[in-house]
Formats: sequence, structure tokens, C-alpha cells
Amino acid sequence: MKISYNWLKEFVHTDKTPGEISTILTGTGLEVESVEKVQAIPGGLEGLVIGYVKETTQHPNADRLKVTKVDVGTGEDLQIVCGAANVAAGQKVVVATVGTTVHPTSGEPFPINKSKIRGEVSEGMICAEDEISLGTDHAGIMVLADDAVVGSPAKNYFKLNDDYMYEIGLTPNRADAVSHLGTARDIAAFLKIGITKPDISAFKVDNTDGIIEVVVENETASPRYAGVTISGITVKESPQWLKERLAVIGVRSINNVVDATNYVLHDLGQPLHAFDADAIKGNKVIVKNCPEGTLFKTLDDVERKLSVDDLMICNAETPMCIAGVFGGAESGVKATTTSIFLESAYFNAVSIRKTAKRHGLKTDASFRFERGTDPDMVIFALKRAALLIKEIAGGSISSNIVDLYPNPVAPFDVDLLYSHVHRLIGQVIPHEEIKNIIKALDIEIVSESAEGLILKVPPYRVDVTRDVDVIEEILRIYGYNNIYIPTQVRASLSTSPRPEKDTVQNLLSDLLTANGFNEIISNSLTKSAYADNLDNAVKILNPLSSDLDVMRQTMLYSGLEAIAYNQNRQNADIKFYEFGKVYSVKDDKYNESQRFAIFMSGATASAQWNQKATSATFYNLKAIVDGILQKLNIADVVVEDSTCKKLAYGLNYNHNNKTLVKFGQVATTALKKADVDKDVFYADFSLDQLLNIVKKNKIVYQDISKFPAVKRDLSMLIDKSVSFGQLKQIAQRTERKLLKEINVFDVYEGDKLPAGKKSYALSFILQDSEKTLTDKAIDAIMQKLIYNLEKEAGASIRK
Repeated sequence: MKISYNWLKEFVHTDKTPGEISTILTGTGLEVESVEKVQAIPGGLEGLVIGYVKETTQHPNADRLKVTKVDVGTGEDLQIVCGAANVAAGQKVVVATVGTTVHPTSGEPFPINKSKIRGEVSEGMICAEDEISLGTDHAGIMVLADDAVVGSPAKNYFKLNDDYMYEIGLTPNRADAVSHLGTARDIAAFLKIGITKPDISAFKVDNTDGIIEVVVENETASPRYAGVTISGITVKESPQWLKERLAVIGVRSINNVVDATNYVLHDLGQPLHAFDADAIKGNKVIVKNCPEGTLFKTLDDVERKLSVDDLMICNAETPMCIAGVFGGAESGVKATTTSIFLESAYFNAVSIRKTAKRHGLKTDASFRFERGTDPDMVIFALKRAALLIKEIAGGSISSNIVDLYPNPVAPFDVDLLYSHVHRLIGQVIPHEEIKNIIKALDIEIVSESAEGLILKVPPYRVDVTRDVDVIEEILRIYGYNNIYIPTQVRASLSTSPRPEKDTVQNLLSDLLTANGFNEIISNSLTKSAYADNLDNAVKILNPLSSDLDVMRQTMLYSGLEAIAYNQNRQNADIKFYEFGKVYSVKDDKYNESQRFAIFMSGATASAQWNQKATSATFYNLKAIVDGILQKLNIADVVVEDSTCKKLAYGLNYNHNNKTLVKFGQVATTALKKADVDKDVFYADFSLDQLLNIVKKNKIVYQDISKFPAVKRDLSMLIDKSVSFGQLKQIAQRTERKLLKEINVFDVYEGDKLPAGKKSYALSFILQDSEKTLTDKAIDAIMQKLIYNLEKEAGASIRK
């Protein structure tokens, strides 16, 4: 939100500098992100002075040029060659002296140098208005009034004042501050001074020749609707002061009528809309909803298909405006408009927000209506705008004000206890100070007692409905910096069940970071195109965009988006991990679970003089997954092939019949959704399950065995459907104490083997921590292993 310093000073009369005002605004919760000095017009008329043309003579070498003598107050007259037909002796003019840079309305700035024009010396330039950005007229030089002071700066004559523009990062709850008036309220409250509102006492109805009937059919979406007719206006360019005032906050001037409504919107925070009265068919305005699919062309000449839920401002035959959002192409103010119907309304915030989202429209009006406007400002702003239009466009008020407000919005009743204020703020604030702040914030004190206050909060403070909200308002104005912070903090210690989530997360982070991984943090909001099952997706009621309309159901796509972002910037070798949450809903029950994801893509090691780059494979990822389980002392996992549609192939590690982690190569269909064109390997842990397992684990430290380990190998024929994981589980169940490790060191599949068979060669590491293993004990163990492998896996031991 952009706010003008000079504009603010019309509401609060203070000598505070722009920097001091910035500090006050930030301290009261309106964070100033930047302060920019703004010149009223480009160049600020620097170097331009008021001159007096003492004489003019015909240029000896050019019929269309004249040589002038101009007094600019320095004691020496300047000789200036001028080509304007209207230049004459006795005129007060604007002169650009030598060394000045002139900023024309169109074109690039250019310097004024001493030069010769057709043989005659010229020591400056007598200016037309388009040559110094004061307008577009180039018919001749500007001729000033006789009271212009020769030698004085032109910017003083035109009353140009430099301004400062504040860029404020407005939070969604501060609907009361979306205007210069709203911002000024906080400054006035902080400085403990009054606030000056515009004077509308001059408003009066001139005649009733332009009465337009108003009907509100949807009072829920339009609780208050008001309007007035102004006839006999002249639509033209706005006066310079108005164009300058809007330009400071980045609003483009359109014409005097539209500029007046925009001015009041930014002045008071109340959006208004001006309809060409001649375009109101049947002389009737109807606020209603149109049938589903009704076509409507907006001001940007785009034909839009309306929803039955869109509130529309219609005439007797057709819609004219999307209420609170965007005007129509047919009913807007044009150069030929002579009468207008000026609308001021209070619309339901939810209705406007949904309509704006539905049509992808963001306007200054919808920005305010979506957050909640002030129902009590409707008539004040209408009168303010009507007076301003009369001032700059002429005309007369040609109807009484129509004000349809059947169910007035009541203030919020709040009971405030002093003890609650002191408890939440953590410091005793004098009761009189509290009351002064509340009054300064335009909150009415209905009654008071020794214990507290009964308050009525005006409805424009849409976020102040409870006592805690009022306390926040008190603290904002009192000043966060005025709250004493003790040098010591005393707290009682409590224990929590082992292990804490942060401890495990830090352990995993350290492990992966040490292995070259980088942590990413992604938005939990994502697009519905990524949803596994849209019926089970948690949908956002008011999405910021179509790409952020559901809560994520998987960690995969946020990681793929990060990979795509990096790969598009020539960073193709990726090692990422992320802790986050996924969301789903079923039978109106919402579920939130914690996940832990790992991503690998590109090369695991870059090319060096003595080695080639090696691409990441499934087994690189598997080594990381196994390393994590080993680090957390998690054994007894059951391995099975993954059937996840997002993986081209992969494995599931199950624990207690629940999937602890699934990992593998990401399927091409999933990669295409995120525009990733390289292989990606992905692991998805259930962090909730991981924490539950680790919580029950006991890590026992033991000495390194003094007795040697023994290695034995077995070669066997097995069915192709049998996995190494199955063989490993059989072996571990067979010998739990002495079998320390099992590995596969050779796999063969080929024509020399029976159909459907493969050959595995396994190594077994046996060790006893208390004694040396004898051959007899080793043979007994190996016989048991052979027996169980043959029985449970159908293995045929090869001699």
C-alpha cells in the first residue's frame, strides 16, 4: 500500500519529518518497507525561474524566430531565441536557464546549453507547458499572471512541493488502515493529537431533476447501498494538483470524474463508482445476482461469464458493474458524459472476495471490500466525492441521496478487564493511559469501573472483536519498545518423553548434510493438479491462485519443483532433503502427518582429472536410506517391492506391518507434471512412525569383540521372484545371536540356468563376543541356515 506524506499531513497537523513518521508507523504495526522521495512532476522544475520579456525583435536570419531580452532577476538580461508565435514584450514567462535539464511531457530529458541559433546567441529557453511536464499543450509558450515574481523559482509559483511515498506492508487484519485517513488515525493516536477530516458541510441538493430509482434485491451481499445523481458535468482533464496527488501513490490520471472517485478511495478508504446516468436503462439501478453464465463485458473489454453468486449492479435491462470489483464497458464515464449516478456502498467481504478470485480480478476497490470497509463511511465519502466532482467538473446535485440500509451494522461490544490487560502485556499500564489510547483509537467507552471498561468498537475495526484484540491495539499505540524486558528469565524445567522430535531431526540433518545434501523448505500449499485423489485433498476456500489451491498430499512435487528450479539454472546435480507435513481429508475428518523426504538427481560426484562424473542411481539412494535406519538403530524391517504409482520402481521398508519408508526412481508421469527432464530418486519416510520407533529403541554400547569373526559363503538357485530381502530375513530369524552380517556378492541370470531361476551367492559373517567359534558350531549354524533357506525360500544349494 502506498501512502503520501503530504496527504497524511492534511489529516494530522504535525511537524514530524518523513523519517519520524516512518518510525511511528512501523512502531504501531504498519510496517514501512521503503520511503521514497517523489517529485510532483519529473525534474521538479529545478533550474526554472520566472522571467519578464522586456523586448522582442525579429530574428535577422529566420522569419519564424524572434530574439528576446528577458529579465530573470539576476541583474543582467538574457538573450533568448524563441520560436513561439505568441511571445511578446511585457509577458511573465517560465525560463529554463543555461545548465538546467528540462523534462518534457513526452520524450527524453535534455540539457539547456548556451548556443547560437541561426547566428544569434541564445542563453536559455522560454518554455511551453509540455516542455516542462506541466501539460500537453505546445501551441505556444506559457504566459503567467501579472503577480508572478520575476526571478523566483518556478516550482514556488506552481506550488510544487516534494513529497515522500511510504510503501507499507499491510497485514490482512488491518482493514481499517487501507487509506490515508486510516493510516493517520494511528499517527494521531500515537502523538496524542486530534485528526482533521474533510469538511462536507457545503453539501446540498441543488434540484431533484435526476432522480434514479434504486432497488437492492440481495441485502445479504449488499447491506448498505447509497447513491446520488450529479448533472451538468464536464468530463475533462483533472487539475494539476489532483493529478500530482494521485501520481505520488502510483495512480494514473484518467479524467476528472474518475480521478475524484479514486482520490476519495485513497483518502477515506471508501470505494466509489460513477455510472454514466444516460446508460442506466429504465432510470433504475438494481443490485442483484444474474443467472449463471450471463455474459458481461468489463472495462478492459473482456467478456466474462458470470456466476449466479456474483453480485451485480444492473439497470432495468442489463448488468452494468461487478459490484465492488470492476465496472462495465458500457456504463462507465466517457468524454461525452454529462450526468452521473455516483455509487457508495458497503458490500459483504466474503461475497466480494469470492467474486474477485473467481474472475481473477484485483482492483483497488476489491482490495478494500475483501478486507471489510466502514459501513458508517458510506454517506460521508459520497458527499465528499460529490463536492469534489462539483468543484472540478461543474454540475449540480440533482437528486436526494438514496441510502438503503435496512439492518445497520452494530459496533462490537467488548468487556475489558484491567487485570487482563496487565497480565497479557506483562506490565502495569496506568488506567488513565489505557483510556486515553482507547479514546484516541475511536473506541467508545460506554461505562467504567475500578475493574475495567465496557466498550463499543466501531465496525470499521473488523479485527477488533474481543478483549485480546483491544489489548493488542493498546499495546500497539503504547509502544512495544516501552515494555520492560527483564535481564533474567526464570522458568521451571520439565522433562519430555525421549526422544524429542527436534533431536531426531537434527540427527538426520547432520547425517545428510555431512553427505552433501541441502535442506529445502517448501510451501505446504500446492496446486490441485498434483493431488493423488482430489476428493481427499484439503481444498483452500479462498486460494491465492490456482497454483496454491490445495494442501499437499505428498512431499514429492514440492521437491520436484525445487529440482526443476535448480536444473533450469544449470544446477543439475541435486541432493535435497525436507521435513514437512502432508494433508488429507476423508469422511469430513482431516488428517495431518509428518513426513521426511530425500531427493537425488544428476551426478553424485563431479568429474575430476582422475575420474568421470558418476550419475546417481537407485543404489545410492538405498545406501542413504539404509544408513539412516542404521543410525537410528532400526532393524527388523520387512522389504517388499513398491507399488506406488509415483515410482517407476522401488522398495518399501515396512515395520510392524506399516510402511516406514518407500523409495525408488520417480515415474516419468510425475516428472512431467513438474517439468523435470532428468532422472530423480526419491525416498519418503513417515516421520511420525520413525519417531515412534526410535522412542522405544534402546541403544546398548558394547566392547569390540576380542574373538575373530568367521565368513562363510553359500551359492544357491532360487526363483526369480525371491528377493535378497526375503533371504536376509530368513537368515536373521534363523540365527539372531551370532549372525552379524549377510551380503550378496554375486547374482547370475542366464540361459545356462533353468527357466525362472537365478543364482545368488551370499556371504555370512559369524562372531561370538565371548569365545572363538569352533568349526562344529559354525557348521551347525550353516546347516540350519541351509535348511531354512530351502524350506522357506525354495533355495537349492549349489555345491
